[in-house]
Amino acid sequence: MWAERITHAFWPLWSVVFVGLGAVFLGGHEYAPLEVFWGATMALGAAFLWSLWYGARRFRVPRRIEAVARLDATLKGRPIQTLRDAQAIGNNDAASRALWEAHQTRMAKRAVKAEAVAPDLRVSQRDPYAMRYVALLLLLVSLLFGSVWRVNSVVDAAGVNTPVVIGPTWEGWVEPPAYTRLPTLYLSDQPDAVDVPAGSRVTLRLYGEIGDLTINETVSARVGDVPAASEMAQSFEVWQDGLIAIEGTSGRSFDISVAPDAVPQVMEAEGFSISAMGEMSLPFQASDDYGVRRGEALISLDLDAMDRRYLMARDPEPRDAIIVPLPMPLAGSRTDFVETLIEDFSEHPWSNLPVTIELRVFDELEQTSDTAPLTMPLPGRRFFDPLAASLIDARRSLLWTRDNAADVAMVLRAVTYLPDDVFRSATQYLRMRTILTRLETFTKQGMTKEQRDELAAALWELAMLLEDGDINDALERLQRAQDRLNEAMRNGASDQEIAELMQELREATDDYIRQLSQQAQRDAEQNDQSQQQSPGEGMQMTQNDLQEMMDRIQELMEQGRMAEAMEALQHYEELMENMQVTQGQQGQGQQSPGDQAMEGLAETLREQQGLSDQAFRDLQEQFNPNAQQGESQGNEGRNGGQGQGQEHSQQQGEGQGQNQAESQGEQGQGGEQSLEQNLADRQQSLRNELERQSNGLPGQGSPEGEAARDALDRADQAMRGAEDALRQDDLAEAIGRQAEAMDALREGMRNLGEAMAQQQQQGQDQQNNAQAGQNPIQNDPLGRTPGNNGNMLSSDTLLQGDDVYRRARDLLDEIRRRSGEAGRDQEELEYLERLLDRF
Repeated sequence: MWAERITHAFWPLWSVVFVGLGAVFLGGHEYAPLEVFWGATMALGAAFLWSLWYGARRFRVPRRIEAVARLDATLKGRPIQTLRDAQAIGNNDAASRALWEAHQTRMAKRAVKAEAVAPDLRVSQRDPYAMRYVALLLLLVSLLFGSVWRVNSVVDAAGVNTPVVIGPTWEGWVEPPAYTRLPTLYLSDQPDAVDVPAGSRVTLRLYGEIGDLTINETVSARVGDVPAASEMAQSFEVWQDGLIAIEGTSGRSFDISVAPDAVPQVMEAEGFSISAMGEMSLPFQASDDYGVRRGEALISLDLDAMDRRYLMARDPEPRDAIIVPLPMPLAGSRTDFVETLIEDFSEHPWSNLPVTIELRVFDELEQTSDTAPLTMPLPGRRFFDPLAASLIDARRSLLWTRDNAADVAMVLRAVTYLPDDVFRSATQYLRMRTILTRLETFTKQGMTKEQRDELAAALWELAMLLEDGDINDALERLQRAQDRLNEAMRNGASDQEIAELMQELREATDDYIRQLSQQAQRDAEQNDQSQQQSPGEGMQMTQNDLQEMMDRIQELMEQGRMAEAMEALQHYEELMENMQVTQGQQGQGQQSPGDQAMEGLAETLREQQGLSDQAFRDLQEQFNPNAQQGESQGNEGRNGGQGQGQEHSQQQGEGQGQNQAESQGEQGQGGEQSLEQNLADRQQSLRNELERQSNGLPGQGSPEGEAARDALDRADQAMRGAEDALRQDDLAEAIGRQAEAMDALREGMRNLGEAMAQQQQQGQDQQNNAQAGQNPIQNDPLGRTPGNNGNMLSSDTLLQGDDVYRRARDLLDEIRRRSGEAGRDQEELEYLERLLDRF
């Protein structure tokens, strides 16, 4: 009954106490303004006094008689009250007394079974809105997430113990430049000697009466409009060693030593090379104490090293030096790195002329250093066709100076005096005549720079046509080689002559196939893919198959089996004629499941790269919002311009516009917390997509297929970790896990490609075994079995030997170079980016 009456009377009191303690434990008094603090304290005090009055008014001390009555009420027949009663009538009647005693005995037995009454602590009728539970919840939350030690700070928050500042005081801090990524230094916590980077900003604030403290410094080298020493707030930059002194009561002095920003360094690295097509690969190594911001290669003409004879004897027209941006790393540190400048200067007027190449790098302070001039001929394509080489020489002379125009015209007329001996087709001769006519006309009228550049472009195109030829030239050489081989068969040629003719046939075939491929690529770029036809039922042959056919023909001829050799050659000629007719008519059919899986994983990799880049930008904005713009400008040397490195960004392609639009939309919708939440949701969606793609991958059961699945499982775990880190606003951890996910995705794609290649090879071998011994009419004239859709099967791969890796590297470098040429069509650039993302 004590518990019931105290609870019923004083529940408002302990509710008010719980609210006050919860607010204190959570530290609300430390953040609230003084007026709000005192207002809340008075309100709580008033509520406490009212609840105390309310409880004292309603509380009644329980009495023994009330307790006995409460206990008796819980028993059947109220036995306690019966035991206290006396017989009112019938005392003289023995039967009546016996009945009364029996009744008393029965009630006594019931009274013995009495148990303590449970208190009724329910106050729901008095507190219909359950405010007591709200107060209790606040107290529990404060105990979990707050601190009971905050009670000690209540007096400080009330302002009653705020010490009175007896004298003046000061505060100051040093902010290093943003590009150094060094922390801010609070001067009060620093020793008397402080080392800071050059350009650090010092901020000082004085408190107290004007003149009590003054500032004396010799580190900024300020002149002119210098603020008074007693000014209450000053800010200046440190550029030299010196002293910063706060003079007056509680003042201090600091000896400042400036740590100079070292000049960036750059040097050529090993591995300089020039490709067969004239493309230059120039590795270099750069370093700086705080990171290289940008770099460039300066290429100047070395007139002293030139052979100034003939048409080069005249003084050249002024031409600016070539400045090529050096590629910079997109990720990682720029304090010390190695990159490769890849460029093709074949069409430049200085191509194959002596030049000096200087590499130059800059840091954030625009300090620069150069390499020693590298003297060499400017790498460019070499032309081996005599007429093409003469046209290139004439083009160089024309670009050297327009004063050479008349001499160039005379040289071209002499070269083309007997056109039948130098031109393989009338088209080439007509183009040459057009160029020559325009050259002579412009020379008489006074040639402008635009006309000179137009003629130079026409000469370059004609030289390329003469050097590489076209498909008609290649077909003509192929037919001529076939005719000569036929004639040798009929005349019974020797083995040496047969070997020479077969080598001529091989070279003509290679040239013809190359021209067919180039023409097919040009036709594919001009035609819309929706208009292309699906593959028919014609045979598909690799270059290895053609090589085997020619080896078989040569073997038959050497064995004297001329009839069989002529029959095989006739079949070979039919194949080449059909190749000419059907080339370019086949389109892109439906993709296999393996190709679809590879494209899906490549798209996932691109989207993961976009998420990682967005998280990295958000991390930069958190720690240094002002450095974001400078960092973005520094990256332009890597993707933009003419320079291209060996490592290319994977943040482009089809998903680039979408990722950029999404990130811009997110930044306009809310603060950092909502942005991180949106990134976490996108990471979760990407992980779900990866789980869907992981089901049904080809290569199941093979070591490569299982390795691909293991790699994708690691990518899934890394994505899950990145998602959790994003939800916890831990961007640094999220970026690390996203990098692990991208590495695992790339490994999975490599393993999947190996599994697909092995599966395809096994399928071809099984089909060969299944079709062995069937009707010979199903085999081709050389005894091989056609595969699906007429594909010729071969046990040999297209590329063999150690040269495969060099060729693959050359192809990848060529793709990188083309992807950096801004003049190409957007569709072609996106296709090249997809190739880089995949391989």
